[in-house]
Amino acid sequence: MRVAVVIPAAGSGTRLGESVPKAFVSLGDRTILEVCVAGVLAAHIADTVVVVVPTELIDTAQQLVPEAIVVAGGAHRSDSVRAGLAAAGAADIVLVHDAARPLTPPGVFDRVVAAVRAGHPAVVPGLPVADTLKQIDPHPVDGAERVVATVDRDLLRAVQTPQGFTREALQRAHADDSGLATDDAGLAERCGIPVYIVAGDPLALKITTPWDLRIARDVVAEGASSAGRVGEEPYLSAGRVGDERSEEPYLSAGRVGDARSEEPYRDPPPQHRRTP
Repeated sequence: MRVAVVIPAAGSGTRLGESVPKAFVSLGDRTILEVCVAGVLAAHIADTVVVVVPTELIDTAQQLVPEAIVVAGGAHRSDSVRAGLAAAGAADIVLVHDAARPLTPPGVFDRVVAAVRAGHPAVVPGLPVADTLKQIDPHPVDGAERVVATVDRDLLRAVQTPQGFTREALQRAHADDSGLATDDAGLAERCGIPVYIVAGDPLALKITTPWDLRIARDVVAEGASSAGRVGEEPYLSAGRVGDERSEEPYLSAGRVGDARSEEPYRDPPPQHRRTP
C-alpha cells in the first residue's frame, strides 16, 4: 500500500508573532518546514510528500524542500488538505501532518501507518491528559467562570498529528463543506467514520505561540549539540531529546495538546467560498 503525507503549511501563524508565515520561521539553522519534511523522510514511511503553502510562497518552499511536491493552498485549511490530497497520486493511505509539529519522532508515523494498514480507516496519535480538566458555564460572572463539572481525564487524550486515513475515508471526510471540526479526525467522526488512537509522543508538540517556539528551539539546540540535527535520522531515531519519558510515549503525559490552539475547520457554504 502506497503512503502519502500531506503537510498543510499555508497558515499565517499570527499568534506566533513572527513576520513570516509559521512554516517559514527559523528553527535553529533551518525553517520549521524544512525540519518537518526532514522528520517525515526520516520515518521512511512515505512514498510521496506533499506540502501545501500560500501561492506566493510556492517557489520559496520548493527550494527549501526539493524532495516534496509543493502545491498552493486555499482560503481554509480544509481547502489546503483537499489540494494536497489531489496531488498525492495513487496513495492508498494518506497522512495529514501539521507543519507546526516538526519534531514528531518516526515512531509516531510508524504507529499511525501500521494501524491504518491493520484495517482502521482513521487513526490519530494521542497522549493521556495530565492536567485536571474542568467544564465551565460559558457565561462568566463578574469576570469569573463557574465550574459545572470535573471531567474524567482517564477517558481523554490530547490528539496530535500525523493523522492517518485510507484515501477513501479522507476524501469522504472532506467532501462536506459545512460544519465545524478542529482536525481531520473530527471531520471523519462527523461522517460516521470510526477513529482510533495510537500512542503519541511529547516531542510532537504544536508550535502555536512564542512560548511553543522557544521550547522547540531549545529542543533543537539541545539535539544539535548532542546527537545531530533535528529531522536527521541519528537524532530522531531515539525518539527523545534528553527526556527518557519519551521511551514510553503513551505513559508520558504532559501538556502537549491545547484545544485552544487548534484552528477549527469552519468552511462557509460553497457559494461563498473564495477561490484559492
